[in-house]
This record gives sequence, structure tokens and C-alpha cells, in this order.
Amino acid sequence: MKKCRSVFFVFLLLGCIAARAQKRGSLILGKDHLVLVIDLHSSKNQLDSLLKAAGVNGANTAAIYKGDYSTLKKDGWKLTRRLKTTLQFNRSLAALNANPPGQPYLITSNFSGDKDTQAGEPGYPADEPYGINRFSAITVRELPSGATRFFLPGYLGAKRVQLSGSFNRWSTLKGVMAKTDSGWVADVKLTPGVYEYKYIINGRWQHDKTNLLQHPDGFNDINSVYYRYNRTFLLPGFANAHKITLAGSFNKWDANGIVLQKKGSNWETKLYLHDGMHTYRFLVDGKWIADPNNPATVKDAEGHINSVINLGEIVNFKLNGYSNAKKVYLAGGFNNWKPNEISLKKTATGWALPLIIPAGNFGYKFIVDGQWITDPLNPRHVSEGGEYNSFVAVKPNYTFALKGYTNSKVIHIAGSFNNWDPDGFTMAHTGNEWTISLCLKPGKYLYKYIIDGNWIADPANKLYEPNEYNSQNSVLWIE
Repeated sequence: MKKCRSVFFVFLLLGCIAARAQKRGSLILGKDHLVLVIDLHSSKNQLDSLLKAAGVNGANTAAIYKGDYSTLKKDGWKLTRRLKTTLQFNRSLAALNANPPGQPYLITSNFSGDKDTQAGEPGYPADEPYGINRFSAITVRELPSGATRFFLPGYLGAKRVQLSGSFNRWSTLKGVMAKTDSGWVADVKLTPGVYEYKYIINGRWQHDKTNLLQHPDGFNDINSVYYRYNRTFLLPGFANAHKITLAGSFNKWDANGIVLQKKGSNWETKLYLHDGMHTYRFLVDGKWIADPNNPATVKDAEGHINSVINLGEIVNFKLNGYSNAKKVYLAGGFNNWKPNEISLKKTATGWALPLIIPAGNFGYKFIVDGQWITDPLNPRHVSEGGEYNSFVAVKPNYTFALKGYTNSKVIHIAGSFNNWDPDGFTMAHTGNEWTISLCLKPGKYLYKYIIDGNWIADPANKLYEPNEYNSQNSVLWIE
């Protein structure tokens, strides 16, 4: 009944979307929460109207202007982000279902339906399959030392200029730039990937005017976007060719999207390519060819031979026994659970396969002569759609560890990273602790352990915040 009520209320919210967007601020429906964005430059009438739409009871706008958010907190809103004069509050839909308002919410947004805005959290770009930088004048470049140099031309009269972005969690304290005779510079160590950034000039935020790539920042403004490259595509020969382009699964086979440049006896282009399996070909004056320097190929459904690139980390899958099996396959979230695509090789002790997988959290199973089984060597599991699968984290960046509880039968971890599914992740018991490693994106996470059905906060974590159940959630920040 609770689940049905939740679904009904979300549909009620969606049905209340109106075109009466506020001039400043917005109320947005997220995946599992409401987002209330307040611009402190709003007039009192505008703020009153927005708070009324959000159902905030007894809101004191004068107090909010002064930094007192007690009326919002009383209604279950939590301050999750502050940027310049913009505040962002979140409210859980779970809490909303437990205590629904008397009237439906009016959902308003100046950027509702904007695919790019909803692709990731404000200030943090979502995973993108590939990227190529576009500048009117190149002001960001890679140095021989491996650092990335950001250059802001002009503003010689400024007293202080900072570089802030997703690489330093939008810090207003770090990233101080050095003044030169023609502008300001800062060197940053970046790993390959996509980054968003801005400059802070005498306390005022400004995007890079020379950078043609932009993402909405979630606060009615834009961030500049920079790709740190990790791949060079090179095609030798073809001295008499007029035009050579690159197309593949990463750019939806757009034959004109990526143009190679002639350099000496080669044609080449550099770009950022996300971890994963990518197929591609070159188009030479209208004729498709596979990459002659890449022996890895695959035939597509139409019979074309495509070159293949696998980027990620090698994971060794092993299944002992089953010597009489005819075929053993592997399927998981990394290949969209296609059952007959990844075949293991028979060994003296069973079956094995090294596989390159992109960073992330994945459930998987073996398929032995058509029978799906979990990995008997892996005690970590994940619940997906009510189905228990073996679990692997590729390039994990945080390990949850709970000491003691040696007599417990099973311990799960649940949090905002898995929509608080109590069966989501099963931890492994090793020695005197229970552990599980996850690959988490930068940001704030709330979590708890479930010990034989009993929820507890992390006793080793001093960071916590109260929740709607009169208890506490542990808090984790991933840089």
C-alpha cells in the first residue's frame, strides 16, 4: 500500500507541472526528492510566491534573507548547496509520502525538460561517451609536465582571481591564480575526463568567454566545459585524400562530427573517450574503412567490420569446476545482461576470462549451459529488481568497513547511492570486519548499515545528520 501511495503521489506531482515559472528560483521534481532553488536576489513577493508553491508553512522570508532557514528545516527541507547568492534545498519524496501536504505542489522550473541540465548534478557533469574541446582562442592547454594550464586573459586591474570547478568541488578558497603581464594563470593536475569550471574575479563568478562548450549549472547560469584527452586516433597514409572523418558508437555514428587533421604523413585527431567498449571506423572521401593499426574487430548486424576499443580495468572472472559444461557465459550490467555475448574459456580447474570493464558498480552472473548462477567465490551481492546477483565494483574509490558483529548472519548497506534499498548491497565478512567497496561519483551521500534487519549509523563515522525517523544517517563526502 505504501508503494502504491508513493507512485500515486509522484504522478500527482507530475500532473501539477505548470508554466508559471518564477523569475528567480524554482521548484524541481528530482528522481527521489524535491529540489527547491532560492535566489536571494529575488523580491519578497517572488520569494513568498515560490515558498507558497513549495508548501512551506509559516515561511518567514525576512529571516531567510538573513540566513535563518528554520522554517524550511521544520518542513523537512535540507540545505544541500550554496553558490554565491543561490541556495538549494532538498526534500525526500519518502518523507513527503509519510506527511503529504494539504494541497499538491506546484512544480516550476526555468529549465524543466532541458536534457543537458538534467544529465547531472549542478556543477558536476554526467558521464559522457566522448568529447572534443572548442575554443575561439585556446586558453586551456596541456603542459609537458602533465599539468593543465588555465589562462584568463586581461583583468589586470583585478585584485584576486580564482579558478573553481568540479575538480576542486567548486571551492571559493582554493585555485588562486597567478598574475602575469597579460592575464592570470593556474596549473591543475587532471586525470582524463570531463570537467566544468568558472573563474571568480574579485568575488564575481564568470564562465570562460573563449570556451564554446557550456553546460547549464542548475542555477540559471552556465559553466564552461573542458575535456582532458586520453585517446589519439591516427590513420597513416592516404596522402591524396581530401577529407577523413571518424565515426563510432560513441558519437552515434555521425559521419561528419569528428574531422581528422593531416599532420605529416598521418591523419589524426585527439579526444576524450569514456571507459567502455567502443566500435568505430574511418570515412575516407566517402569510403568506410576499419582502423589498419587496430587488430581488434567485430562484425555488426549489417555485416560491416568495425574496429573495437576497450577502455577500463581488467577484471578476472573465474568459475571453478563445471568440467562437464559445454558453454559458460558471463552477463551483467556491463553488457546490459546479454546472455550469449561473453564466453568464458575452459581451464584445468574450471572456467576463466579476463574482461575490460569501465568504472562503476555492476551485478553479474554466470550462465552454465543455460542455467544462471551467482559467483560462488564472491560473497558480495547486490539486489537488482528483486534478483540477487554477484557484485563487483570497478575502480572503486571508497571502502565501507564495519568492525565487529562477528555473530551476525548478514549485513547490508543502504543509502542515497542505492535509493535506500535495504537489500541493495551485501557486505563480505573478513576477519573482524564487514566490507564492501563502491565506485561513487563526487558528492554527498547518506547511508546506514542493516545488521540482521536492524538499521544503525556507522559507528566509525563522526559525520551524521538527523533524519525523518528521529534517528541519524551517516554522511560521506566523495571529493
